[in-house]
Amino acid sequence: MREWSVQPNDRVPFDIRYRDDDLIVVDKPSGVVSEPGKGHARDSLLNGLFCEFAPLLQNMGEARDWGLLHRLDRDTSGLLIVALRHRAYDALRAAFEHRRVRKIYWAIVAGTPRPLQAVIQKPIAEVLGVRKRAAIRRDGSPAITAYRVLASVGQVSLIEARPATGRLHQIRLHMADAGCPVLGDDTYGGSARGLRVPRLCLHAARLSFVHPAGQKRLSVSSPWPADLRSTLSRFRLPDPGADDAD
Repeated sequence: MREWSVQPNDRVPFDIRYRDDDLIVVDKPSGVVSEPGKGHARDSLLNGLFCEFAPLLQNMGEARDWGLLHRLDRDTSGLLIVALRHRAYDALRAAFEHRRVRKIYWAIVAGTPRPLQAVIQKPIAEVLGVRKRAAIRRDGSPAITAYRVLASVGQVSLIEARPATGRLHQIRLHMADAGCPVLGDDTYGGSARGLRVPRLCLHAARLSFVHPAGQKRLSVSSPWPADLRSTLSRFRLPDPGADDAD
């Protein structure tokens, strides 16, 4: 039996929203880390993907992160692109670096951001320590997040966020700095921790990019996650993906 660099684990949950010979777009649930690491050597998304795609991902190699083009925080759900061919990885890596991959997130935040639509440009630096965390600092890397309020009811709002960069905890940090932290954020949530929710209310809902083979723009969507539907109902917020279902 062949030894793989990442141990396959068929118990890791995920859905595939798009697939072809060059790439897949995976829907990661909350609670699953993106790649193996300390304490998660066998239960990451990549472990799950190696069950079905081991030969292709092994061929991608460590230099190409076994095909994983970007990551989501453990508690964030939603879409990730995984390349299955070298040419696809290289083309999409360049697209990410030149900010040509469009990402849309949905989040429930405390309060109502003001103004209702804006672009936040505040640099972010990773902070060394036992836990992964980041901070807004002048010596950080450029970080840009556009947002707009989709609905606001009482103490909370449903927002759409479009990060142009991909810094650690970017949306969480920018919204917390704006005084409207993402609900369920135990790291940056502050006073919002009093609003109890099942988990971090942040979901990577849409990805749009030019396919490296056909050179046509591909858009992939993920519905509002099932484990947060009761949270929408509780706060009387609309389903942000309702129009996609029509």
